[in-house]
Amino acid sequence: QVQLVESGGGLVQAGGSLRLSCAASGISFGFYAMAWYRQAPGKQREFVASITVGGSTNYAESVKGRFTISRENAKKTVYLQMNDLKPEDTAVYYCNADRGLNHYWGQGTQVTVSS
Repeated sequence: QVQLVESGGGLVQAGGSLRLSCAASGISFGFYAMAWYRQAPGKQREFVASITVGGSTNYAESVKGRFTISRENAKKTVYLQMNDLKPEDTAVYYCNADRGLNHYWGQGTQVTVSS
């Protein structure tokens, strides 16, 4: 059974930082591209950041220079370091694992940034 479990969300003031974690089980983690998405109330889910099997990263323009995605294959975990948070970063953040036709999602973790 595949599980992606996010953690690390919470309430933070604007300008603050949070580190999200996503622990995977039931998949060969090292063979999966990993990504973070987010969904704000009343909006569609949007891409935040991704990291390939080889470690190449990609970011949404809105988070470039503030967020950093990384992975630790030995722990089957992907991270999202979020700095200089803004109220518009408020959303539920979801972890995604992708390998060809296989796509898996976590249950999400809430991030709320107060102004």
